[in-house]
Amino acid sequence: MTPYLGDHSPTESSDVNGTTHAYTLLDGARSALEQLLVKAKEHLPTECLSHVAKVGFSTANTGSPYFPSPLKQTEAISALKAVESGIASAIADLSDGPKTRDINVDMERATAFLFSTYLATVGGLDKSNPKVKKLLKDTDLLQAQSILYRRLSANLYETKNPGEYFHLHGSLEATKALNMIGLEGHRPDLTEYHECIKIIEDHVKQYSADQLEEMNWKIKQAGVTCLKWEDFKLTQHGQELVEQPPWKVEALETETPPVPFPCKASRAPKPQVLAGIRVLELCRIIAGPAMGRGLAEYGAEVIKVTAPNLSDVPFFQVDANIGKHTTDLNLKDSNDRKIFEELLQSADVVLDGYRPGSLNRLGYGPRQLLEIGKQRGRGFVYVAENCFGHTGPWSSRPGWQQIADCVTGVAWAQGEAMGLEEPVVPPFPMSDYGTGCMGTIAALVGLYKRAKSGGSYLGTTSLVQYDIYLLQLGLYDDKMMTELRKQHDTEFFGLRHHDSVDEVGKRALKTMRRTHPELFDEKHMQGCFSKGFDADVRTIKPVVSIEGYWNGFLRSSRPNGFDKPTWGDWEVDEDMLKE
Repeated sequence: MTPYLGDHSPTESSDVNGTTHAYTLLDGARSALEQLLVKAKEHLPTECLSHVAKVGFSTANTGSPYFPSPLKQTEAISALKAVESGIASAIADLSDGPKTRDINVDMERATAFLFSTYLATVGGLDKSNPKVKKLLKDTDLLQAQSILYRRLSANLYETKNPGEYFHLHGSLEATKALNMIGLEGHRPDLTEYHECIKIIEDHVKQYSADQLEEMNWKIKQAGVTCLKWEDFKLTQHGQELVEQPPWKVEALETETPPVPFPCKASRAPKPQVLAGIRVLELCRIIAGPAMGRGLAEYGAEVIKVTAPNLSDVPFFQVDANIGKHTTDLNLKDSNDRKIFEELLQSADVVLDGYRPGSLNRLGYGPRQLLEIGKQRGRGFVYVAENCFGHTGPWSSRPGWQQIADCVTGVAWAQGEAMGLEEPVVPPFPMSDYGTGCMGTIAALVGLYKRAKSGGSYLGTTSLVQYDIYLLQLGLYDDKMMTELRKQHDTEFFGLRHHDSVDEVGKRALKTMRRTHPELFDEKHMQGCFSKGFDADVRTIKPVVSIEGYWNGFLRSSRPNGFDKPTWGDWEVDEDMLKE
């Protein structure tokens, strides 16, 4: 398969005089922004475009891309952050009046944001350190993460047909997926990485991808056949989604009046764009919580609501819960529903990161919230992210980051660029973070529209839509990949299709620390003691800066369920206010 290169070779470009220049990440980010604005123009307020046009990009990189990958991840996320900051500046205009502000996107931090859970530490320990478990709340209720054999139920394997691959996904409950292929849910005798992989892959190889798809559908598990980009575009679902923008923001009702931004005084060094905005985040893992993380960065009060009986990945909470309050509520319990509905009365934004239809069944979907909005006289902004998108024949399928990367062709692009004739899931949960940024953009757009025109708004985005945007930017060509293979550790390029996301991430992190130490500079990190974890927590600093405003988090992180379900008594951690 020939890698998809887009319209231009990415290793060089020409100016108006025809002079050829070497490709740079800065040029790539500007090109990605141009393409993004074309795709998303119908779902952006025109007032933000003048701000977006003036966004500056800063980078220490004058050479090759950061990741040992053909995908233009740095360029894509930098462009998205530029749009995000432009909308935030347009919101600032509503209180300050139209102004030209210096806006900057730090491309090192934008890149680090894509693997920020790998850079975060609690008590000085990162996610790979086995001792860190002692500092975390055990939300891995079904041991799908903590037992290696069960964890590898979420992995990419070859099927009965040579050259055909299926991403099995135990999600947060491994037993269903393992039983489906004829294996026990628990195998205490299997503790070695390669032995676990061989046992599971041997069982996957008893079936074709079509058989696995049918079996998977019957038990309602995430899982997908690994497609190439060209093949994905031939599917009915692919044909529908490639024509769509990366996110949508649509009016649900236009009856409720405009709602000005609170412009609440902040204890931060400068005003914050979203100070006083209240957000209820009903999400878990990474993409959904990254939406709330983005809104908290601009000063919104974000309560992450989780169900105490649902599993979550313990370490992901270290990075994902920065700046928020977290509380546990069972929305099937009448008392907890009453508490949640009290919170809803003054909420501005609801974030939905669950399987399509889950919140509808609980009575809190976007259409159902319209009645609350009309009764209180203030509309809602409801933003939903999922794996496959919100229209098309696959829209109701469950999925996670690896599922999107496999179905769209991202994994095949990674593997072939490494010189393999097989797919490899790319390093880090980059599609998760990119999707989270798109959800933050959708929320900002909805809030802006509500302030200007009134009404309630539904924002939608997905992991697959992020991957489509990414692939439409084109891949680095063979010349660039040859350079990357020279620069990075040969160990990374020894990965195979069945290597886990943990193994891929570990090897990528090792080679990137050597080749690009500027990504890991202490100036990009912030630290603060967390009462929730009873330890110091360190995370990446915000990517965006806007003149006259302070972007940053007012409080340190905490595990899920740490706080009372109330909008009152919110603390500010002074150490978080250091610029």
